[in-house]
Amino acid sequence: MSKIILPRYPVYIPSKGRADHFLTARILTDDGVPFKVVVEPPEYDAYAAIVGKENVLVLPFHDLGLGSIPARNWIWEHAKAGGKERHWCIDDNIGKFYRWYHGKRIPCAAGPALAVVEDFSDRYVNVAVAGLNYTCFAISKRPPFLLNNRVYSCMLILNNLHQRWRGRYNEDADLCLQVLADNWCTVLVNVFLIAKAMTMTMKGGNTDLLYAGDGRLRMARSLERVWPGTVSVYRRFQRPQHLVYDQWQRFDTPLRLKPGIDLSKLPKVDEYGIRL
Repeated sequence: MSKIILPRYPVYIPSKGRADHFLTARILTDDGVPFKVVVEPPEYDAYAAIVGKENVLVLPFHDLGLGSIPARNWIWEHAKAGGKERHWCIDDNIGKFYRWYHGKRIPCAAGPALAVVEDFSDRYVNVAVAGLNYTCFAISKRPPFLLNNRVYSCMLILNNLHQRWRGRYNEDADLCLQVLADNWCTVLVNVFLIAKAMTMTMKGGNTDLLYAGDGRLRMARSLERVWPGTVSVYRRFQRPQHLVYDQWQRFDTPLRLKPGIDLSKLPKVDEYGIRL
């Protein structure tokens, strides 16, 4: 790295029961990216001991039985009150950031990866949600980004949207579907990736609260009920799994990205301080 590139929008990490194995905080701290972890009052001391008191925000509630939804909506309002146009909401189980280059996953700092998404999103007036794809979905023929697709786990959200997190399960998919249905765009970036721990492989979070027993089936069915005709439930990866129609590739929206600036005046190449 020839210079340090950091995101300009606030980074929030809702977390529960993972103070002793807090992957995302570890990688962001190592890369010098400022963040706030958002926790319930009983866990303040445990998290403050790991990331420092200055990096912890305490929710005004706890144990509502709705997973991370109330925390995510509290974060949204906190970001709005701070006067920023967008905010990051990032899962607590991300262990690494990568650059996807000529079919290779190359470890990189989190700062440039997040900054690239911010700059790309701010070029357009109709990007509601943007974020980074998972390493497991990075294949050789992927384009630099996918338009009007799902964005999970590492999400840059436009603060002035009227939509909010809702329900109890599948909040990422539901929010993306909400904004698409309201004629906004989503952008899933492939040139930078996140390595996220697989669902139910880490203790804490929603693993025990929502996914225990037949939780995977309840989760998938709940999204199907909210989005009938758009979401179906199948058995995939040896477990019940929701599937959005045609895997997000065909929506009947005519939307395209709408530039808010003169794109011809942008520099042709900006490596954001990264050297291969």
